[in-house]
Amino acid sequence: MIKAVIFDMDGVLIDSEGVYLEYQLEFARTKNPNVRLEQLYPMAGATKKDSWEVMERAVNNGQTWEELRDEFRKKDIYREIDYRKLYRPAATAVLSQLKADGYRLALASSTHLELVERILEENGIRSYFEEVISGSQFKRSKPDPEIYLHTAACLGLAPRECLAVEDSTLGIQAAYRAGMKIAAIIDTRYGFDQSLADYRLSQVKDVLEAVKKA
Repeated sequence: MIKAVIFDMDGVLIDSEGVYLEYQLEFARTKNPNVRLEQLYPMAGATKKDSWEVMERAVNNGQTWEELRDEFRKKDIYREIDYRKLYRPAATAVLSQLKADGYRLALASSTHLELVERILEENGIRSYFEEVISGSQFKRSKPDPEIYLHTAACLGLAPRECLAVEDSTLGIQAAYRAGMKIAAIIDTRYGFDQSLADYRLSQVKDVLEAVKKA
């Protein structure tokens, strides 16, 4: 029986992955003008080393992933982005209904905690979540299941009692390895493999039906 719903943030609550990829592509082409957007797709849903190794391979200019990441971070793109414009407003009603139906809610995002908290506050949804967990708290990022196992433990629940709402290949793999049921928001733009998901949803509001079936 499902007792909690654990949401990813990027690509689920906010449609941010394409925006990030455009910034990353602009940066990559200053190093190698032949980099294609498709080469950077694996950066979506990944963090830290995994993500920037994708950039390292795409740019292929002799710089390490650490050097590329540090150079990119000199420009704080996150302050330029209005996350209220990227928010999927239907999510508010979904969170409210899940809460009213007695489900416990948590968020498990690969994004660093300060930004996660800012985005939740700016969109008025922070109070819905009992636990807000960031991948930056762990040595290993998604697809490692650690973030999901930790979130379930914080809720005092077994992984099988949790439904994870994800979109990316790595996020789905992490939830699968943690032993959770998975609802994937369909996104055909970035070549995500969602085959491990139990449910594939056209939009966020479909989470309400998925949790009843899980």
